[in-house]
Amino acid sequence: MASIDNFNDHCWRDVIPEADLELYSGWRRETFVGARPALLAIDLYELVYRGGPHSPYELNARYPNSCGIYAHRAIAPTKRLLAAARRAGIPIFYCTQDTRPQNRPPGAESTRRQAFVPSDGYGIYPEFRPEPSDVVIFKQRASIFQGTPLFSHLSLLGVQSLIVCGESTSGCVRASVVDGYSNGFHVCLVEECTYDRAELTHKVNLFDLHHKYADVMHVDEVVAHLDTTRLPRAAE
Repeated sequence: MASIDNFNDHCWRDVIPEADLELYSGWRRETFVGARPALLAIDLYELVYRGGPHSPYELNARYPNSCGIYAHRAIAPTKRLLAAARRAGIPIFYCTQDTRPQNRPPGAESTRRQAFVPSDGYGIYPEFRPEPSDVVIFKQRASIFQGTPLFSHLSLLGVQSLIVCGESTSGCVRASVVDGYSNGFHVCLVEECTYDRAELTHKVNLFDLHHKYADVMHVDEVVAHLDTTRLPRAAE
């Protein structure tokens, strides 16, 4: 749990004016990981890591979907988060794009971006390979909730809150967080395990989500909480 005094102790402090921080002072509160959580790993697929840990501006011509350095610097903290979730025994859900043929009408896409995606681009990145007890959700829209069985799975497992990581902060992460909050879940969004193609977009969206729909927390805080949590896996 983080105190009210540390509410804005996050990456957006260098881009959000003090006047705006004060304007949103009415949203300040203690932040925490909610009861009976599940981890949602949003779109940790290979496409966004291609080209290596370089600036997306340098990679854009050859790898137009890559998040470059922002994706790669989130690998280590995301692995820490996944390991803590597994130690705690909480449910883990991944999502990626549904690539089956004849699965949607033209125009039904997660975003308006026009870019070719190779057939193997939506495989989960090997550093985060799902384990047999994990669930992979295939989605067609931005949110992991939209048109998928996720809500019924969470209900079946008695999940009351969500821990969210992945990409992109302004797109599929944002849509999933808003849907999670709108469906009555307490949402914790892990700052170091979330990223976007542009740093400003990432920071501004984290600021906005933190004040309206989610508790943005540092990975150290979330891991420390999970290390005090022990829940039996559904298969046990």
